[in-house]
Amino acid sequence: MIIDTLSNAEKYNSIHSLFAKAFEYIRSQNLATIEPGKYEIDGDNLRVIASNKKGMSAAESAAKFECHDKHIDIQLCIKGKEQFGWKPRSTCTQQKGEYNAEKDVVFYNDAPDMYFQLTNNQFAIFFPEDVHAPMIGEGEIKKLVIKVKI
Repeated sequence: MIIDTLSNAEKYNSIHSLFAKAFEYIRSQNLATIEPGKYEIDGDNLRVIASNKKGMSAAESAAKFECHDKHIDIQLCIKGKEQFGWKPRSTCTQQKGEYNAEKDVVFYNDAPDMYFQLTNNQFAIFFPEDVHAPMIGEGEIKKLVIKVKI
């Protein structure tokens, strides 16, 4: 997992061949006016989900404690305060159901080991080994999730 601000985003371009394109997409958008929805940047390789939703409780989010096998998530907080739960996948022991290949997600009943908060123009990058519980908070949280195919 990586936590940082947009002003440092280019430092991470060497981690994955599509990160530069993902961060360029973010820089090219008027984040204040981007409409909620799903956007394609590069077919299935890079997709964006923009949302503006009310935050949820830690318990509600942990009920969908998730990770992915085929995608890396770049989760950018545009506006608001978003808290995340996190735990290494290698220490999770309570898988909830089977892996859903169509949605590239598997859920766990484990509890997060830690919580952290993002605010305006801060992002977290979650790799397949990062189980995460997003959208914890009060009030509206405007964010982008960029799905980067591995």
